[in-house]
Amino acid sequence: MYRERGEERIRGAVRWVSVSGGAGVTRVLPDGCMDLLWSSRAGLLVAGPDRTAHVSRSVPGERWIGLRLPPGMGPAVFGVPGDELRDRRVPLADLWGRPAGELAERVGAATEGSGWTRAGALVLAEATRARLRAAGGPDPLGARVAARLAAGATVAATAAEVGLGARALHRRSLALFGYGPKTLARILRMRRALDLAHAGAPLAEVAARTGYADQAHLTRDVREFAGMPPTRLLAEAGG
Repeated sequence: MYRERGEERIRGAVRWVSVSGGAGVTRVLPDGCMDLLWSSRAGLLVAGPDRTAHVSRSVPGERWIGLRLPPGMGPAVFGVPGDELRDRRVPLADLWGRPAGELAERVGAATEGSGWTRAGALVLAEATRARLRAAGGPDPLGARVAARLAAGATVAATAAEVGLGARALHRRSLALFGYGPKTLARILRMRRALDLAHAGAPLAEVAARTGYADQAHLTRDVREFAGMPPTRLLAEAGG
């Protein structure tokens, strides 16, 4: 079971819940985001920004609640630059210390009843909002850069629009997103392409509509970031 919905308390965030029906693996594709996670088995974790697909292994009955933060927001919440968490899953206690233990107790209590999904998600959202307030909010540059790149703007055009040179944009992007703007742009383009493909568009059409040189170019990018070609990825999702 997997469900997700927008988190109305935090702009751009998505909350999701999952219950494992059995032992198995889940392939989580890069998306430029960072997640605050609670697992009934592992407790509170931070999922850093991935550059390649992360393979998650669950045990039967394991419950998950996640709060997916939009690109650029994670550093304000977790208190460390994005590139320090790239391709990592880190116990929240390693970043927050004692407050993480207190939060774990609140989430644990909230998830004991029948309404555990909503109650647990509310606790995570309120803790995240408190961290954002304490940090003075996320760096507004993150949302601006991510929005322009998601819309298909080039890195050069994005740098000019936000008033930064190429090196400065790269340095700020590493801290905000965990990788440079070119990598973020490629990941966001891949996500747009896969959304179209999942909706039924042929891959050649998907490649043309999302700015790839051709279908082979699309296939290379998906293989690099997802670990398999789009045909196999789509087949697994359909199965």
